[in-house]
Amino acid sequence: MSGITYLRGDATVPSVKGVKIVAHVCNDIGRWGRGFVLALSRRWPEPEAAYRAWHRDRAAGDFGLGAVQLVQVERYVWVANMIGQRGVRTGSKGVPVRYEAIDTALDRLAGHARELGASVHLPRIGCGLAGGTWSRVEPLVEERLVRRGIPVTVYDPD
Repeated sequence: MSGITYLRGDATVPSVKGVKIVAHVCNDIGRWGRGFVLALSRRWPEPEAAYRAWHRDRAAGDFGLGAVQLVQVERYVWVANMIGQRGVRTGSKGVPVRYEAIDTALDRLAGHARELGASVHLPRIGCGLAGGTWSRVEPLVEERLVRRGIPVTVYDPD
């Protein structure tokens, strides 16, 4: 049985008390404009601005597959931009999702969540435009977050 709580609703509006991290998967080429990021941008401008600056300055930083950027958007709410997909299109190398990068990013996210005493809230990361399957992502979420005592809620849109 999963230790993940599943709800119908909007992952950008977590309805629990305490510090919350809204986590999602981004691509590694600096594109922001389709999928869950649109909901993020409607709610807060900071995650997109931070992601674009992070990509622009990538030569001097840690931008790349498996990296995590934490952006505070409200007093008790952070957004985790996690680089978990190569490009944005399915091609000769398959779908954009990179499960190993998501695994690394979730491991890093766990450290941030524990440091902040935060719960984690997310859509089914890597399973929309990135082309992944939840049956491959869910065990990573379980292993990296739930087994470390971090409360996780996954939101499915209404």
